[in-house]
Amino acid sequence: MAKSKTIYVCSNCGAESPKWIGRCNSCGEWNTYVEEIIPAKKNEQVSFARGESRPQLLNDISALEKNRISSGMAETDRILGGGIVPGSIILLGGEPGVGKSTLALQMAMKLENKKILYVSGEESAEQIKLRAGRLGYNNDACYVYSETSLEAIINNAESISPEIIFIDSIQTVSTSSLESSAGTISQVRECAALLLKYAKQTGTPVLLIGHITKDGSLAGPKILEHIVDVVLQFEGDNNYIYRILRAIKNRFGATTEIGIFEMLTKGLHEVSNPSEMFINQHEEILSGIAIAATIDGIRPFMIETQALVSSAVYGTPQRSSTGFDTRRLNMLLAVLEKRAGFRLGVKDVFMNIAGGLKVNDPAIDMAVISAVLSSNLDIPVGRNVCFAGETGLSGEIRPVSHIDQRIKEAARLGFKKIYISSSARTGKKAGPDMNIVKVGKVEALVKNLFA
Repeated sequence: MAKSKTIYVCSNCGAESPKWIGRCNSCGEWNTYVEEIIPAKKNEQVSFARGESRPQLLNDISALEKNRISSGMAETDRILGGGIVPGSIILLGGEPGVGKSTLALQMAMKLENKKILYVSGEESAEQIKLRAGRLGYNNDACYVYSETSLEAIINNAESISPEIIFIDSIQTVSTSSLESSAGTISQVRECAALLLKYAKQTGTPVLLIGHITKDGSLAGPKILEHIVDVVLQFEGDNNYIYRILRAIKNRFGATTEIGIFEMLTKGLHEVSNPSEMFINQHEEILSGIAIAATIDGIRPFMIETQALVSSAVYGTPQRSSTGFDTRRLNMLLAVLEKRAGFRLGVKDVFMNIAGGLKVNDPAIDMAVISAVLSSNLDIPVGRNVCFAGETGLSGEIRPVSHIDQRIKEAARLGFKKIYISSSARTGKKAGPDMNIVKVGKVEALVKNLFA
């Protein structure tokens, strides 16, 4: 009788080794190998094939796109490229408590004309019923199943024949063909492969919820992200109410779209106009505030940059930023001191992006500089003014991408003036009420704003 074999698998990339090694030869990570037991003979798998598939000539295959299934949420449909593709497998990842299960349950509840199978390995059926009641949703065609055995899930799916399956989460599901516990590398890989086979052969889309590791990547083998068709990342800070859903991988659409949600007591609320959410309507004009025309993917929106400049109380001036790279802030302050002549090296500078957003777009450099100077001089910038430009080390204002979309969004929200780079090329007219001011240097920006 054959015995079980023990191997070591890298938890980062899935590489196998007959013995434990400190550094993975494939991905180069340290201390990622974990022990796995491979049984001598696998048990019989559940059969769910619906007919035999045969090779076809490319010219004989119908190129008509299958009708997509609407998720009931406009933000999610846009990210997926128009809806859920039949037979696709979607992986939704995010930090604990960000709202992954809430988003999946809301999608299941809003698909009223579809037969849904909602599988949870983390909650009981009673807990899911209570959560659905708290959210204020109900769906008579939604089956709730609290189970972690993959064989039982597939058998019940064969008898119910759902049109969409939700599994929360893939790390809790296990198959009896492997002796390892749920959540291990081999279990996640094997369960994902069997669910992929089920989705492709039956044409049933499957949405998987996945955990993430402490460094922010999806837990499990890297092959999990290669197996699935779509990888969605749900981001957000628990201290703020805003959530961002972005596509990391999408075989049926673009990965440049994002969806913005607002976490309320009744669940996730779609934010159709994020610019109005991230710009506070002040009753009075305040100094230290500048509006930036940023863009995430291909979606433009306006954000509020806030700066506070004060005299240094201690010997060493403080530099602090929230939602913006502190090293880039130090670089911009050095540019202001070297090129514009402002003595900011002896002052405390605090930077904040309103709404809890984390922005990496270099186009907000000009807004950051304007907010810092506005606070330093105690002169307001103005409500109807926004900025879109990158700042170089020599003090030049560099052009940014998608400038026409930024200008159009600013004009739509009622802004009267926008500062851009003198090298930017605009192909569309912003309208008679929009004044486009082109500047080439930081010095010109300072003179134009605070002359």
